[in-house]
Amino acid sequence: MLKQALAQNGLIAILRGLHPQEAAAVGEVLYAAGFRVIEVPLNSPAPYESIRILRKTLPADCLIGAGTVLTPAQVELVKEAGGQVIVMPHSDAKVLRAAKAAGLYLSPGVATPTEAFAALEEGADILKLFPAEQMGPAVVKAWLAVLPVGTILAPVGGITPDNMQAFIDAGVKGFGLGSGLFKPGMTTEQVAANAKAYVAAWKALR
Repeated sequence: MLKQALAQNGLIAILRGLHPQEAAAVGEVLYAAGFRVIEVPLNSPAPYESIRILRKTLPADCLIGAGTVLTPAQVELVKEAGGQVIVMPHSDAKVLRAAKAAGLYLSPGVATPTEAFAALEEGADILKLFPAEQMGPAVVKAWLAVLPVGTILAPVGGITPDNMQAFIDAGVKGFGLGSGLFKPGMTTEQVAANAKAYVAAWKALR
């Protein structure tokens, strides 16, 4: 279902700093704009409560996940809150295995081909290329030439509607969007406008 969601819209919303009281409204405008994967990093205020609210608020075809997951114990808390996707900044095998054992989708962070192959071996569903600012489209193209056919590599970090083209040309089929989409203090209207700009760029480039 994760790959199906990304095939519909390859943009992943990363809501770092989201407060539970704004979760429903932000989730609704993202869903209306076309987002089908939404992530709440665990270093946000009361992240598990925000995950619960998003899961309760949004339709079943929108996957709710947690980011910055660092331990197997956090994996279990995410599952209890209704989260379905585990996103990591790294590729700790203990966390990957815990996520797979819990039946959750998995998107570990990778910064080298060695990490990428190891993460796929552990059952990663998609690979988070992080931080994308230090990689660039040329790196993506080189990796995709050797990774298994069909591997989804999603750059995260510094992605804007204006720099997506080069990554897509290199073979990218998804992006993680952070502060360019949402950051604490933004109004729901601002988030909605950002979401529409990203989705319009995605559709035009695809």
